[in-house]
Amino acid sequence: MGLLRVIKKEDHNSAKIVQILNLNKQIKFVSLMGVDLGGNATDEKIPVELFKKDIDDFLYRGIQTDGSSVELHEIATLNNAKVDMITDLDSKWFVDYNYDFIDSITNKPIGTLRIPCFLYHDNKPVDSRNILRNAVNTFKETLWNIFDTNPEILSNYNIKKDDIKEIIITSATELEFWVKTPNSDAEIEELSTSQVLHEQYWTRTKGKVRTALEETLLLMEAYGFEPEMGHKEVGGVKAKLDASGNFNHVMEQIEVDWKYSDAIQAADNELFIKILVQETYRRHGLDVTFMAKPLDGVAGSGMHVHLGISLKLKNGKRINLFHTNKEHFLSILGYGSLMGLLKNYEVMNPFISSTNNSLKRLKPGFEAPVC
Repeated sequence: MGLLRVIKKEDHNSAKIVQILNLNKQIKFVSLMGVDLGGNATDEKIPVELFKKDIDDFLYRGIQTDGSSVELHEIATLNNAKVDMITDLDSKWFVDYNYDFIDSITNKPIGTLRIPCFLYHDNKPVDSRNILRNAVNTFKETLWNIFDTNPEILSNYNIKKDDIKEIIITSATELEFWVKTPNSDAEIEELSTSQVLHEQYWTRTKGKVRTALEETLLLMEAYGFEPEMGHKEVGGVKAKLDASGNFNHVMEQIEVDWKYSDAIQAADNELFIKILVQETYRRHGLDVTFMAKPLDGVAGSGMHVHLGISLKLKNGKRINLFHTNKEHFLSILGYGSLMGLLKNYEVMNPFISSTNNSLKRLKPGFEAPVC
């Protein structure tokens, strides 16, 4: 039997979870994954036997933790630090495997079941996943009201409000990161020159970088992320070949892309794939950083976020609300959504660019705007 990697939401009940864990003895730990306001995911090791013993508490009532150790600024303080972690029963749960630690009984790597959760302080939601869930619900409610007050919008698609089964909000990300051999440096001038000349963009990966990239994409496929592409990004320099035939002085920028999901699942996928990338490259002796600007003087790593709004009709058809058959590039709702992003960017920016490093990402005059 292969490794269990995903537990889908239809199996999120006490009896089924215990059955699955009993059949997969290599899963030794459970980690409730809350996401603070800095985008950091919590990770703790709860022995699986304790989890099974108190499973109803874990699944339906939640557990308490000290919230003063995560980024909940002026919310969970030392004098009032108690935070409730409430399991999300509607998302996919992934198993994170430690390939450096093989279980002597099953001969499989030790696994940790990572269960996404929501964070509550004084009975109020305080985490990033809750903010996203509320934003999605608000958007859908607003859109239903728009359909009531402006029925002509739907007439452009030759449908009526009664034809709609549900509104679907999707998101997809493109993850960029730098990879290098530990304890070796590349000259900034060399990196900058290579960048300007586009020497690295979409060129062939070699050696351990190629192996790690291919293994990452295969693992993403095994988890059901449906990877679409992995390739060299614009940053990097040519690695040096040592006497044993291995490449050293690796300093390269890589991007991986995968299929869209609903908004909250897309965010969860992003966090898990970062772990997958880091651990896979580490097993091949390579460091990975997702910092937006790991090197001054060289363009940093970005992360495109693609947003989509569609209608699922009762007859099974799907309609892209951002598309129009007229001469405009976007529909009325597409332009409205874009204007909403620009109007509210001061509120959104602390979450999008949550570090000083991210504000230094772009190099003036190179490819992307800097503001």
